[in-house]
Amino acid sequence: MTGVVAGVVVAGATGLAGRGLAGRLDVDGARAGVALPKAVKPLPALPKGVDFRLKDLSPFSTPNRDFYRVDTALVIPQVDPKTWTLKIHGLVDRPVELTFADLLKRPLMESDVTLACVSNDVGGPYVGNARWLGARLADVLRDAGIRSGADMLLSTSSDGWTCGTPVDIVMDGRDAMLAIAMNGEVLPVSHGFPVRQVVPGLYGYVSATKWITDIKVTRFDQDEGYWTPRGWAAKGPIKTESRIDLPRGGSTIAPGPTTVAGVAWAQHKGVDAVEVSIDQGPWQQARLAEVPSPDTWRQWVLEGWNATPGKHTIAVRATDATGYTQTDEYAPPAPDGATGWHSILVVVK
Repeated sequence: MTGVVAGVVVAGATGLAGRGLAGRLDVDGARAGVALPKAVKPLPALPKGVDFRLKDLSPFSTPNRDFYRVDTALVIPQVDPKTWTLKIHGLVDRPVELTFADLLKRPLMESDVTLACVSNDVGGPYVGNARWLGARLADVLRDAGIRSGADMLLSTSSDGWTCGTPVDIVMDGRDAMLAIAMNGEVLPVSHGFPVRQVVPGLYGYVSATKWITDIKVTRFDQDEGYWTPRGWAAKGPIKTESRIDLPRGGSTIAPGPTTVAGVAWAQHKGVDAVEVSIDQGPWQQARLAEVPSPDTWRQWVLEGWNATPGKHTIAVRATDATGYTQTDEYAPPAPDGATGWHSILVVVK
C-alpha cells in the first residue's frame, strides 16, 4: 500500500512502521547496554542557587523528555553503536575513522550547555539546557591535523542531514564536543544516540548534528549545510535573548503581589543583567539565579509587582557580558535568529 503524509509519499507505510519499531527495539537494547565512562574531571554539583524552583518557570536543567527537537526526517534514525563510525576527512593531514569503542576510550569531559534553535521566535520554546558528556571535538580534529585555509566543518548525520560549523569556533577553547550522554544518561535515541555534536554559542542548525557519522573539513566557499540554501545564514552565532515564563502570556491572574520570572541566554558570553518593564514604565532590575558557566541560560525573577485589575503589558530585556542590551527592534528568525524584547499581555481580575 502507499500512503501520503504531509505531501511525502510513503511506500508500504505499514511495513515501514513495523520495521521502524523493530529497529527501535534493537537500538534501545544496544543503548541500555552502554556503560558510560566517567569524565576525566567530573563537574561539581550545580550551585544551589541555579534554580528558583518556581511553578511554571523553566527548570535550569531541562529533562530529556522535555528537551526540544526539530526533525527533518519522518523516521528517527536507529543507529547501532556496534557499527557506528565517524569519519573525519577533507582538508586534513591524517584522515581519522573512530568507532564508538574508540570514542569511549578517549578522555571525556562534562559541560553544561544550553542549545537553541534558530527557528525559535522571540519568547519561543525551542531552547533547553543540559549537562553533556563527551569527547572534546577540538582534540579529535587535532589528531586529524586541520590544514591551513580550512574554515568549515561539514558534518553529516546518518540520515543525510548536513551542518556547517565554523572551524575557529570549535578550536577556540570552548567545550565543543562529540556527546554521548545527556543529563547523566546515555544519549536518547531521539537526541542523536549514539553520538551527537554540541557546540556552545551557535544555533543548532550550524552546530548540533545528531546521529553524526561524518565530518568533512572544508571551506564555506566550497560547501554548505542543509539549511543554507533554504534561506538561512551560513553562520549562526546565538543572539542574546530573554523570555517571560511566569505569568503566561494571555493568562488571567488574580490581583495583588505577583511574581514575574523567566530565563535569559547569551551562550558563551553570559547574561549579566535582566530588566523588566510593566506597562512601558521604568525598567526594574530582576534578581538573577546563579550559573555554572556562560554557556547556559540563566533564570531571573522580579518580585513585588502589585498587579491591579485590568490589562497589563510586561516586557523583558537582557544585557550580556559584552555590554549589549536587547532593544525593542524585532527581527524574525530567518535568516540568522530572532531578536527583540519579549513582551506579554496579561489580564488581572
